[in-house]
Amino acid sequence: MWTPPARIRHRVSETRWPSAEEAAGSRWFSPIAIGDGTRLEQRTWVPAMVPWRATEDGEVTPDVIGWYRRFAQGRPGAIVVEATGIRDIPSGPLLRIGDDRFIPGLRALTEAVREASEGRTRLLIQLIDFLAVKRRPPPEKFFARFLRPDAGHRARMARATGEERWLSVDEQALRGALLAADDELRAAVLTARERRDLSFGYREEVNDLELPHIRALPQTLPGLFADASARAQAAGFDGVELHYAHAYTMASFLSRTNTRVDGYGATLEGRARLPLEVYAAVRARVGARYPVGCRMLGHEVIADGSDLADACYFAAAFARAGMDFISVSKGGKFDDAKRPKVGHAVYPYTGQSGYECMPTVYSDARGPFARNIPLAATIREAIHEIGLTTPVVAAGGINSFEQAEAILARGEADIVAAARQSLADPDWFRKIRLGRGAEIRRCKFTNYCEALDTHHKQVTCQLWDRAGLDEPDVPLSKDGRRRLLAPRWDPAAGD
Repeated sequence: MWTPPARIRHRVSETRWPSAEEAAGSRWFSPIAIGDGTRLEQRTWVPAMVPWRATEDGEVTPDVIGWYRRFAQGRPGAIVVEATGIRDIPSGPLLRIGDDRFIPGLRALTEAVREASEGRTRLLIQLIDFLAVKRRPPPEKFFARFLRPDAGHRARMARATGEERWLSVDEQALRGALLAADDELRAAVLTARERRDLSFGYREEVNDLELPHIRALPQTLPGLFADASARAQAAGFDGVELHYAHAYTMASFLSRTNTRVDGYGATLEGRARLPLEVYAAVRARVGARYPVGCRMLGHEVIADGSDLADACYFAAAFARAGMDFISVSKGGKFDDAKRPKVGHAVYPYTGQSGYECMPTVYSDARGPFARNIPLAATIREAIHEIGLTTPVVAAGGINSFEQAEAILARGEADIVAAARQSLADPDWFRKIRLGRGAEIRRCKFTNYCEALDTHHKQVTCQLWDRAGLDEPDVPLSKDGRRRLLAPRWDPAAGD
């Protein structure tokens, strides 16, 4: 498994919080337009996080509403609702928007956010598509059910063992021999894809053109995303964020690892083709004044993956097409993920690309704070070089006003987002705006929250999840040991 090149523990640095007057006159708390018809009151942004609070059928629950209501009480400029599946297929306790029956629950969510923020926070929803990912099978199951022995396996077995009898054995004998074989012999006989499926579990890829539904993705996805966007609009969301990042379908089309030969891969133009067609279908459905942007990668951080030059090309193409904002992330890929235990699915934030997506206080000399801002800065520059000013959202290790304000002052981004710090203290934007920064609960960047996400547990923060468990009406985790929402902050308490 990959480990950081150094294990330096970085301290969360002290910072100076602004007065209410300084905050009011700052860049971070100044307004900005995203698209022609929507204005953010401030450039503070809570990016999408998956809290694992939906039903197994993808429906909004009271816990989902409570989660977003709590962020809205801090009155950020925008909140992006978690990655929400555009297909109506089983996907565990993740929100879905693949059918009209999801609209009433999502409408209740948008209404709750408006009420809690007094109409001051814009609410967007992140729309995602993902391909099949199966659990890592026990070897006996893999060789009995999933391996398809052919002449190539027999030839490689004969070559590796020096025994020609393997050229004519039946499937059952070959399966049994491979089950009993050591890793070296298996490596010599199985294909690279089969070795991966055995060690990590079966996973579909956009390159699997032998599968009809994978081959048809360019025909099916634009309509699915357009339908989902129309539902989001009907549910009262202020805009949509197309998920073109990390380990999922659209990011895989953008990746250099996309070698499709059907015009939707291999070249920069081919890799950008479907993401642009998806955007065009969404725009045609929701109209010119409804905000539509994307979350994309500034760098994949995997072998033979896309880099910043690719990202600049894609971002410029998206801006030309008319996207209303571009939110920049990094890494988070399946390609370098840690091998899961048998019976578990691979998780795309466990290798180097995952670390770069969510770095911790245990880091190399660069440290985890604002580590990925240079990606956003370069992408923003590429957009400006073609004469456009599409807002760029930067994120990654932001936990102070000073950081965010400096990023905006240097022209590295137009909006500054914070996920983990907003989870640690959902009220922190409001506290800054009121000149009460000293009361902020600051994230430690230990990734306690991310570890819960890894195991598909309801996400909380170690700074508050065990506080006041005996308070009345506090929603608790399924095991009853953690509170699901940060303690309420009363602005009047310090007056």
